[in-house]
Amino acid sequence: MSFTPNEIALLLVALLLGLVLGLMMSGRGKYKRLWRDEQSAHHHAIRDRDVRLSAANERIAELERQSAPIGPGTAAAVAGGVHGRDDLSRINGITQTQEVTLNEAGYHRYSQIAALNAEQEAILEARLGLRPGTITQEDWRAQANNLERGEKPGLLSRLTGSA
Repeated sequence: MSFTPNEIALLLVALLLGLVLGLMMSGRGKYKRLWRDEQSAHHHAIRDRDVRLSAANERIAELERQSAPIGPGTAAAVAGGVHGRDDLSRINGITQTQEVTLNEAGYHRYSQIAALNAEQEAILEARLGLRPGTITQEDWRAQANNLERGEKPGLLSRLTGSA
């Protein structure tokens, strides 16, 4: 029996193809083991995440049970207690965003607002984007003096003009 060179080439190609496919399919379960190990590690990571998440939720619930309810005025009390600042937004005409700008400019207390001079008023009006004379018109100084003394502005004091 004699083979032609073409038949020998086809036989060698078939043998090489069989060898390559055999090597790819065997591996003695190595890839299957690696896949199972990866799956196991993934399931452990998910379980650990769920345990940490439930512990964090329990801690949040515990802290919420321990804390007092947050009501109106709490933010102002906290803001006043932190860093020795007064709640400047209690002055009529000062919004909360303007209060932040005043704090950035170095004004934190009612006494500082009460002690403003005309030049400082003009600088603040420009910084806050107010019309010239607004601080005098809204009488921030008198309001700050009253708040410094502990007097609370009310409806009657606004109507009578003594903030």
